[in-house]
Formats: sequence, structure tokens, C-alpha cells
Amino acid sequence: MNTALGQPNSTAITFFFIFIAVSLGITFWAARRTKTASEYYAAGGGITGFQNGLALAGDYMSAASFLGIAGLVALSGFDGLIYSTGWLVGWPVMLFLIAEPLRHLGKYTFADVVAYRLQ
Repeated sequence: MNTALGQPNSTAITFFFIFIAVSLGITFWAARRTKTASEYYAAGGGITGFQNGLALAGDYMSAASFLGIAGLVALSGFDGLIYSTGWLVGWPVMLFLIAEPLRHLGKYTFADVVAYRLQ
């Protein structure tokens, strides 16, 4: 009984390297355009609310999120359902208590804020 399981697939390997090459190309192009910390961390302030909403939706509705939550429920039973709503409760708390003060300080990371506040 011959199967292809475990055998190298040249098409898959080729597309993997194409994906890596395109990713590195985009990274190189973006790195050449980025000059300041604001451009690096916040795209120079040029991201619209709609674009930010799409990014958040893509993050929270990814396959990894759905599979991860399904796995937690499978492993821990009904108690695992709390994880499916925990991020929804934690996101506004993080937004208002951490992200907004960071934005008003002009800092981009928590370490920057601690260094600024504690000198």
C-alpha cells in the first residue's frame, strides 16, 4: 500500500518559499519607508477607524481564535466557555485603562511609559 503521506510535496514547498519571499519583500519595503517611532508603531497616525476595526476583527475572528476556544472547551468542558467571552470583557478595560493614557502620553509601549513616569 503506497501513500503520499510523509512524502515531500514540491508544490507545497514551492508555495511556502514564495510566501516567505513575498513576506520578506513587504517587510523590506515597509522598513525602508519607516523613519520614526510613530511611523513604526502607529503607521504615522494614518490608519483610519475602519482599517483599525478590520484589523481587530481579523485578530479576534481568526481561525486560531475559534480553534483555540473550541480546544479549551473540549479540554475543560463548560468552564472553558468563559474564555470565549473573557477577551470581549477585557478588551474595553485594556482600551480605556491602558491604551488611551498611552496615546495621550505619546508613548507606544508600556516600558516607555514606565521609564517616563519613573524617570
